[in-house]
Amino acid sequence: MARYTEAQCRLCRREGMKLYLKGDRCYSGKCAIDRKGYAPGMHGQGRRQKVSEYGTQLREKQKTRRVYGVLEKQFRNYFEKAERQQGITGENLLRLLERRLDNVVYRTGLGSSRVEARQLVRHGHFTVNGRKVNIPSFLTRLGDVIEVREKSKESPRLKELMDRAADRTPPPWLEYEPDQARGRIVALPARDQIDVPVKEHLIVELYSR
Repeated sequence: MARYTEAQCRLCRREGMKLYLKGDRCYSGKCAIDRKGYAPGMHGQGRRQKVSEYGTQLREKQKTRRVYGVLEKQFRNYFEKAERQQGITGENLLRLLERRLDNVVYRTGLGSSRVEARQLVRHGHFTVNGRKVNIPSFLTRLGDVIEVREKSKESPRLKELMDRAADRTPPPWLEYEPDQARGRIVALPARDQIDVPVKEHLIVELYSR
């Protein structure tokens, strides 16, 4: 499976903002944005050039892809699916990305970042409706129950994450039962419940060219 394997902090620096790809590190003094608040590369500290309308739209699309850890072809597929659905295309797109299993795991607090949540899903630590699912892009549905596998609850890292998740408040479209390390999709996420700092209409404009 194709995936991004380079330094995560470069992505934040390229977008000029924290994308919270490294979990706890993003909140510490080691955060690359705090230490090197300029774009990566030889000319990262050079004079900023005026960004065109296309460049602004492209950056918004790239930022969204990087937040959710989705590669270009997969992102385009999500957009085309969002276009076919009723409603506002940009909001449909974000709703699809939020329903990915790795994002749901992250939203419940059972991953310090989407990157860690994706790794935990790949390693088979979660079930959906009682069945093991190790596909991060698995699209959850209304009513789905996501739970840490029983034998995985003995993992020191999962124990730590379960303790931390008990003190977190998930978004309104998710319910989380700390005693069972179990989450449930109780609604489809509304736009005002998605705290990702993107302007989705720019992505729609980009793909409408």
